[in-house]
Amino acid sequence: MTSPHGPRRRARITFSDSAAAQVEAITSEAEIHALDRALVVISVDPDIGEPIPATAAGPRLREYTDDVERVRLLYWTSALGTVVVVAYIEV
Repeated sequence: MTSPHGPRRRARITFSDSAAAQVEAITSEAEIHALDRALVVISVDPDIGEPIPATAAGPRLREYTDDVERVRLLYWTSALGTVVVVAYIEV
């Protein structure tokens, strides 16, 4: 069923400093491809990941794991779900 307001836009992906350093360290084309696929998934549906129990000190983290591509992402979304901040990457 489509939204009465038109198709949902993808969330914008941004990286924490530590996640950006992890991305810079990836040299394998297969790992980059796997990461790209996982990032598309969470940009289309930021709620897809499993919630990680929150603490009062930090943002409400979610964990997305793609067992086929062997990628794990920890991230949080902005209040409106328009920005996804990736905090940790495991490929």
